[in-house]
Amino acid sequence: MKNIKTPKKAYSNPNFLNSPDARTLRILAEYLEPESRFNKYKIMDTVVFFGSARLISRRAALREYAKIKNADPKQVPGFALKLRKAQQDLIMSKYYDDAVELSKRLTEWSLSLGLDKNRFIMCTGGGPGIMEAANKGAKQAGGYSIGLNISIPFEQFVNQYVTPQLKFEFHYFFMRKFWFAYLSKALIIFPGGFGTMDELFEILTLVQTGKIKKNLMILIYDEKYWKDILNFDKLAEYGMINKSDLNLFQFCNSIDDAFEIVKRHFEKFYLKRK
Repeated sequence: MKNIKTPKKAYSNPNFLNSPDARTLRILAEYLEPESRFNKYKIMDTVVFFGSARLISRRAALREYAKIKNADPKQVPGFALKLRKAQQDLIMSKYYDDAVELSKRLTEWSLSLGLDKNRFIMCTGGGPGIMEAANKGAKQAGGYSIGLNISIPFEQFVNQYVTPQLKFEFHYFFMRKFWFAYLSKALIIFPGGFGTMDELFEILTLVQTGKIKKNLMILIYDEKYWKDILNFDKLAEYGMINKSDLNLFQFCNSIDDAFEIVKRHFEKFYLKRK
């Protein structure tokens, strides 16, 4: 009798699963698989850190600055430009170190609650810069941290500090953004560029329009930086937002202030009074 090859089942057929016809299944997978893991590790809610992927620690910035400063300018193409960049990286490195410390403090506080479920877990995009810093602080405190990575041509590696069981790799930006928003009880916005502003304004829009109804703390770190970049008051002055919309977020300028603001917010809205 002639051997008849058994056809593949649809769910084990990679050609189908990677085709346009199965896009809905891939989108659902990026909802259901993370949900399954969050349930397994009892992740109830998160603190999301947004900020630049380009920032480095003060130690790394000092090392790079010293390397360029001590080099022979004649042997380094574009020496002046590289020196200026190294100086700027050194100035901006404070935000990386601040993110490490703030994440560490928040994680230590969360662990001290002694709750059955994992509360207020640090969550980032999983990459370098501020993302790495927040994951690093959580690891130093001995807690979990989440990395919601996205497959793009650059800045796509998952940093070493994300809890291995909570590393995620997304194809769809909108599913990644869903998981940032859905579990978060606080967002902390460190200095950043286009990506950080995209994430900030999308969340602000969802809160402003009532699509996010929970008490979500939106905390913008370093008032001077952000007011140099964006004039929020002018938006209200020109009538593009209501003046009351300026109350959807608040600024802070130090690790101590950020920690106390977030902690008080959680105690008021998300922890039962004894």
